[in-house]
Amino acid sequence: MHPTRREALSLLSQTAALGDITGASNVCGAEPMSTMPADLARELAPTGANLGTLFPTVDRLADGNQFAYSFLGDRFRTLDEFKQAGREKLQEAFAYRPVKVDPKPEVVDRADMGDYVREKVLFWTAPEMRVPAYVLLPKNLKKPAPAIVDLHSHGGMFLFGKEKVIDFGTNHPAMVEYHRKNYEGRPTATALVRRGYVVITIDAFMFGERRIMIDGDLKSGWDRTKYTLEDVRPLNQVCRSKESTIVKGLTLAGMTWPGVVTWDDMRTVDYLTTRTEVDAKRIGCLGVSFGGHRTLFLAGADERIAAACVVGFMSTVKPMVKAHLDTHSFVHFVPHLHRWLDLPDVVSMMAPKPLLVQQCSQDGLFPLAGMKQSIEKIAAVYEKAGVKDRFIGKFYDVPHVFNRQMQDDAFAFLDGVLKG
Repeated sequence: MHPTRREALSLLSQTAALGDITGASNVCGAEPMSTMPADLARELAPTGANLGTLFPTVDRLADGNQFAYSFLGDRFRTLDEFKQAGREKLQEAFAYRPVKVDPKPEVVDRADMGDYVREKVLFWTAPEMRVPAYVLLPKNLKKPAPAIVDLHSHGGMFLFGKEKVIDFGTNHPAMVEYHRKNYEGRPTATALVRRGYVVITIDAFMFGERRIMIDGDLKSGWDRTKYTLEDVRPLNQVCRSKESTIVKGLTLAGMTWPGVVTWDDMRTVDYLTTRTEVDAKRIGCLGVSFGGHRTLFLAGADERIAAACVVGFMSTVKPMVKAHLDTHSFVHFVPHLHRWLDLPDVVSMMAPKPLLVQQCSQDGLFPLAGMKQSIEKIAAVYEKAGVKDRFIGKFYDVPHVFNRQMQDDAFAFLDGVLKG
């Protein structure tokens, strides 16, 4: 029995629809059904790496980096040649070298703290960057004093920056806990001014008064003194979620986040040298964690730093590729740098000036092997430069902190160099 015209059209419609699904080119001469070919066979096994199955590839790529600008190689005949070339490579990797500007400082607040004076200052580091800072001044200075650039940490706390290293007497509740956990209750800037140093600490880009605030949070207002702990937590979480956004924005603007940070820290030294209270030949710097990161780059990049103490941020980079990528902020990664210089190479540009690196052996942010290798590498640079005794690498059996014992050792080191 032949189908009716209506039945034939219905059958044709169904067959065409099937052809769309199976890839048949037509009804009458349909090609065989096809499917996506199976993936090539691959043996799967856990890598224990942040990069998962991509780790072996990236690890092999990292093997190709020979750190050609290290002083331990044979490229440079003298320490000065190494420092000049290395600093140029560093600035090239930072991709941020704006026009130098007059800081044009403005003191917006001044408070008598009994044994010292605290100033809040605004100054320019670039045509688009006006930076807030606290300057702590010992009272009764008879002559220019040594100075410290105190570089605050990260700690996942974006709403506060410079406040992390200062004791205001009455501190924000968020900082009370932060000081206890990270500095054993003794913020370093306040401790240092009481030892006779002029101390400056600024907000790094993306922190404190330079933090990001999205449209949906404007209702909270800008004044952090009015924030409760319940206000801080969600606002801080928004900042935390915007790290990659900051990197994307700066990348499209042709620059890098760590480049902005280091430039601002170097320009902070510029401002310090304008202060009559400061002996420009006796400027040191220190910091823990992100502050240690900032210290290693400032000390390596700026010849004016006379002594530096890097705390809780030092490793060779190769061992970090496997399982220490996600332990760090985007601000800690400098594009292209590690084709030329390892982190120990960068801070070694501090030579021949005195350097102290304090490591936390229980620090989960870094591989222990990388921390040990970094100390060996820095020591080798200082030895090759003929100043072996000017580098100290010390381990403490503690987690990622800057406790009072570590601070006491750091302060004694700085006193020996800057007050001796």
